[in-house]
Amino acid sequence: MRYPGGEGIPNQKRSGLIIGVRKTKRGFQNSHRQVLLAVARKVAAGCYIPSMSKRTSISDRLVQAAAELRDAVNKLKFASPVAFAYNPLAYAWPAHEAYIRRYAATPKRVVFLGMNPGPFGMAQTGVPFGEIAAVRDWLRIAAPIGKPPREHPKRLITGFACPRTEISGQRLWRLFAERFETADKFFASHFVLNYCPLAFLEASGANRTPDKLPAAERNALFRVCDQHLREVIALLDPAWLIGIGDFAMKRATHVFPDNVPKVARILHPSPASPVANRDWAGAVTRELQRLGVWR
Repeated sequence: MRYPGGEGIPNQKRSGLIIGVRKTKRGFQNSHRQVLLAVARKVAAGCYIPSMSKRTSISDRLVQAAAELRDAVNKLKFASPVAFAYNPLAYAWPAHEAYIRRYAATPKRVVFLGMNPGPFGMAQTGVPFGEIAAVRDWLRIAAPIGKPPREHPKRLITGFACPRTEISGQRLWRLFAERFETADKFFASHFVLNYCPLAFLEASGANRTPDKLPAAERNALFRVCDQHLREVIALLDPAWLIGIGDFAMKRATHVFPDNVPKVARILHPSPASPVANRDWAGAVTRELQRLGVWR
């Protein structure tokens, strides 16, 4: 599908970025607390214009947090019925880093939280809900995608050459594209991330969600993912954390029991849900308007 405002695949060089891989890293001088205090003072004075140093500081720290999450989950072990665990933060790292650096450089008002990668979305592109056309044409991200150490023959990683469509991601990004027109307008105040970076497959190739893991494996995974979510929210400082589906909302509520940021839920766009197959975009838009997240 084509997305409103989509420009196709960008030139390899854009603002010092080679498909999202920054040539050099800038150190950051202020702690996150100092950055937020400075931003708050400028907002109060009505003169807040994000500087490049602040944008770099937040994105650098988010990239570091993602790298730590990547390495932490790589150390975890999963037994049957999990036969394969794909970690796109490892084999699709250039695309994931590009996503963070391009779209998570400033604080956000709203963060949408998904569960974990789908086999034809983030597992292929490294971007949450990463339906190929949306990532390539609307987010304007393209990067080399590697391979996990072990692949299921029915769930091969072919990156942007994957012929399958991630319907959940297609629905999600289409809603945002139709409402905000361009990715830059959407990400000016919104961000999308997944709670868990791993995709789990059984020997048959069937998907296994994180909540279906044995207790010991689940608890170890959730401790790592909870910590990463805390770090991301501390940096992006949103007013709203919106769980996409029940699982994500429950994890958000667990991590932020005081409801700061405000936690809410929207219907998951999965085609496996009969309700989601009946005007999902309209239902979600009305719910976000009812909550006061959107006008």
